[in-house]
Amino acid sequence: MPIDFEKELNPAQLEAVRHDTGPLLVVAGAGSGKTRTIVYRLAWLVEHGVPAEDILLLTFTRKAAQEMLKRAEEILKQPLAGASGGTFHSFAYSVLRRNPVGLGMAGGFSLLDRGDSEDLVGRIKTDLGLGKGERSFPKKSTLTDLITKSRNKELAIAQVLEQEAFHLTPFAGDIETLAREYGRFKKEHALLDYDDLLFGLEALLASDQALRRVLRARHGYLMVDEYQDTNLVQARIVRLLAGEAGNVMAVGDDAQSIYAFRGANVANIMNFPKIFKDARVITLERNYRSTQPILDVTNAILSGARDKFEKRLYTKRSGGEKPRLVTPLSDQSQARLALERIIELARRYPLHEIAVLFRAGYQSYPLEVALTRLGLSYRKYGGARFHEAAHVKDVLAYLRLARNPSDLVAWQRVCAHVKGVGPKTTGRIVRAVLNPDQDYLAKARKKHPDLTELLAELDLLRRTNPSPARAVERINAFYAPKMAERYPDDHPKRQAGLDQLAQIAAAYSDLETFLADLCLDPDTQAEPHRSDCLVLSTVHSAKGLEWKAVLVIDLVEERFPSKKAMSRDEDLEEERRLLYVACTRAKESLSLFSPATVFSRFSGFSETVAPCPFLLDLPPGSVERWQESYAGGVSPAGGAADRDRDPDQGSRPGPVDPARLGYCRHKIFGQGKIVAKVPPNKFRVNFPGFGLKVIVGDYLEML
Repeated sequence: MPIDFEKELNPAQLEAVRHDTGPLLVVAGAGSGKTRTIVYRLAWLVEHGVPAEDILLLTFTRKAAQEMLKRAEEILKQPLAGASGGTFHSFAYSVLRRNPVGLGMAGGFSLLDRGDSEDLVGRIKTDLGLGKGERSFPKKSTLTDLITKSRNKELAIAQVLEQEAFHLTPFAGDIETLAREYGRFKKEHALLDYDDLLFGLEALLASDQALRRVLRARHGYLMVDEYQDTNLVQARIVRLLAGEAGNVMAVGDDAQSIYAFRGANVANIMNFPKIFKDARVITLERNYRSTQPILDVTNAILSGARDKFEKRLYTKRSGGEKPRLVTPLSDQSQARLALERIIELARRYPLHEIAVLFRAGYQSYPLEVALTRLGLSYRKYGGARFHEAAHVKDVLAYLRLARNPSDLVAWQRVCAHVKGVGPKTTGRIVRAVLNPDQDYLAKARKKHPDLTELLAELDLLRRTNPSPARAVERINAFYAPKMAERYPDDHPKRQAGLDQLAQIAAAYSDLETFLADLCLDPDTQAEPHRSDCLVLSTVHSAKGLEWKAVLVIDLVEERFPSKKAMSRDEDLEEERRLLYVACTRAKESLSLFSPATVFSRFSGFSETVAPCPFLLDLPPGSVERWQESYAGGVSPAGGAADRDRDPDQGSRPGPVDPARLGYCRHKIFGQGKIVAKVPPNKFRVNFPGFGLKVIVGDYLEML
């Protein structure tokens, strides 16, 4: 019985599925039935006489390809024998394995997995004598990451370091040397890593015309999922496989391109109609996930995007509550207000249908403490749980010893930072401290100079019994150089977690309660098998998922968008897309939290911050604005007329698109990126090396 495509698909989906020949780009908005369109396209091709073996489906996970092919078989009620579906890497491997001569490896090659690559990089590092005696030199896993990012982004190592790991730039030359030797060694020993598969396939397709013709004939219908996530070499492979007028169907959403840090390049999908001449573009705008009030907000966020395919998501579902925009007094009270909202939502939805999303893993730490204190179970995706982060556990170990000198586990953690002191020596030190043995301690101090500083710091903590906030402040200062030495690859990121720890400590009056709340973790062993757990997730880890209710926290400048992103236009645009992805995960309820102040580790106080600039694009009436009062409660801001107006409109930047404001120059701070206008005549400018400044326009030279 023929498939009733008209009944199963909406008009835009049907148009894409019925596309005849030639290049086609399907711009699939969030929740618009992208996978359904691909599946029915597979079924339509086979039902209309295209042999299954002529179809090649390229995806980013093998599971996705298998599920799509299986669903198409169920619709057709017949097996898709011969259809090829898999990842770019698996397809590349299958082609290269059959054509090793073209790679200059007539005898074949061996494939390195991630572990193999790291081991090889580590061996070459040792052979070259790189980082010898330099404890801050990157580890082999980080070196491998940098090499693969350099290749996937097609940037020099120095450029990758400048963008993503500035603290490692002194080692740029050594890492470049290591990368070259790594490449030479692989070639000499007929080894390929995952990146080599893609670049090897591209080289083979570009140089071997006969093979190119064979593959084009073999795979007459090429389909590519999540095209916005392709990197430069993957886009070139698609072009080589399809030809300029080939039967290639690319499906993706430019507004969900959020993986630039992995090498994904949004220009691939934006340039598809230019690269493939006469390409047809079909946009899927009907949303099957969210209510219209949520879609109105996501459409508004996307409206300010600089380069995009025009689309406006809509749904035929009726009703739905307006999203909330909540302004807590501080990021500290934000955790309490978010928890109250979670409890309120839990009366309507199971906990696993509620998610809290954030830009970076450390931003959920205060909420995790609040959840633990209340006994609410949660699962976290992206970033370590607060209780599991090694640097947080290190700092807490110092504090635990201030309360309990017999805590051997804590002693093991703090002594691990003392050069030359291992577990056995630590045990002797503990015995000497508990059963005063000054002779042994004197010898130990002489042999291990760092031990003197450690014991003095612990003695001071015990003797002065400072407040939790003061204790954390002291230990953070003491621990910072040790953290930089112990975790050289990412200690700047870890510092943000310690800043959150200091913020949490400020809410406590005694150290014992503070430690108890942080150490009383729920039963994590049972959580993976439970369905009644709240979800905490970074936005990157949440892509492709959905929940009935979503809360997005820390929507302020330098947190969302991140500080690093505010100095480059392309990074700021990706942050806008990231917020779009976060909001489109919500089906029925969306709550956005934008604190008025955040804790600053530089001043030790909370400082006023500007809201996330993308919130300025929200039109009046699109959200309910709620504001925390100094009495501690939260309620709609002002009366009915004020509810749709920013409660702090006078001091917050006006609704000006930062992407259109450009750059300026200041006599002292140099060149900077204008991110917002503050009426009547001030500008918020991000100056590299100096951070955000609000400057009167008369003192700026507009560029």
